[in-house]
Amino acid sequence: MDFDLQWLLLGLPLVFALGWMASRFDLRQWRREQRDSPKAYFKGLNLLLNEQHDKAIDAFIEAVQNDPDTTELHFALGNLFRRRGEFERAVRVHQHLLQRGDLSSADRERAQHALAQDFMKAGLFDRAEEAYRALEGTPFDTEARLALLSLHERSRDWRAAAEVAARLERSNTGSFAPRIAHYWCELAIEADERGQAEEADAALQKAQAASPTSPRPLVLAGQRLARTGRHAEAVQVWNDLRARHPSAFGLIARDWARSALAIGQADAARATLQGLYERHPGIELLQALALVDPPGSEASAVQRMAQHLANHPSIAAATALMQLPPAPWGDAARAGLRQAIEQAAKPLHRYRCAACGFEAQHYFWQCPACLSWDSFPPQRLDDQ
Repeated sequence: MDFDLQWLLLGLPLVFALGWMASRFDLRQWRREQRDSPKAYFKGLNLLLNEQHDKAIDAFIEAVQNDPDTTELHFALGNLFRRRGEFERAVRVHQHLLQRGDLSSADRERAQHALAQDFMKAGLFDRAEEAYRALEGTPFDTEARLALLSLHERSRDWRAAAEVAARLERSNTGSFAPRIAHYWCELAIEADERGQAEEADAALQKAQAASPTSPRPLVLAGQRLARTGRHAEAVQVWNDLRARHPSAFGLIARDWARSALAIGQADAARATLQGLYERHPGIELLQALALVDPPGSEASAVQRMAQHLANHPSIAAATALMQLPPAPWGDAARAGLRQAIEQAAKPLHRYRCAACGFEAQHYFWQCPACLSWDSFPPQRLDDQ
């Protein structure tokens, strides 16, 4: 069959016209999309960079309305709400994302993580825990477990905290042995308060097994033995503490001295404390020495403290000197001087967290402010 060139000449312009019309349609649609959604998006970014958060939120809301399928805009809007403390609105944004059936698995996990952060910031710890648990086995698994660990510490759920920390350590996230030991020590204290001595013993054994180099299990073990009159065993445990952690021994130096007195080892305790003081001078050691001094030697204790005050001048040392009788001045003057020094020493007679700077009159194994463990040096501010 012969091909008629006339049809070819007629068809080429038609095909060209159809192609041109299609390209114009696509071009107009692309321009419209670029004009509507990205314009509002970039406007929001510009306002955000200029710290104009209210206007930035309005711009992002406009962008989301123009293109509700854009997940990145939802994430940006939810994060803005969270940063501004509008947690309820942030939760709604991220919950809306999770309800979408066309969301990819990666974006779904990301939205779940953002939702958990919203609950955490809002103080809804129960819902935050549930949201973080839903992230197990996802790329956010480690971050979720760390958040769960913080939640358990805040709620003082030490057993759950120990389980999460053990799982983190097994996953090679880092060493959590000292923290696990602290958790078991807290459980031992709670068991003692309930009168469950066997459970407290078991918790302390787990604490020592979790971190043999941590000082707190030894401190608690000795204190429990001393309270039940088992002073010889308490002295032995604290001797182990002194050998492993000489800097922490000052925390229980006076308890150790009382137990040594109870088992008739005053002379040996005096020699040990004197040697420790020569290597690591500290007020706690001098106060422990005063406990094991023979009767009638109060002047020696005063002389030692006065020498310490001369070598290491501090208000804390002066206060300790005032507490040792007899003093070479009258009672009225002594009482006035002691009161004045104690008043001046209050701001300095504290322990300070090395992580966040929180100060407290009592020693804490875990900082109440930043929740760091072992962040308090065992010396008070004025004795460092």
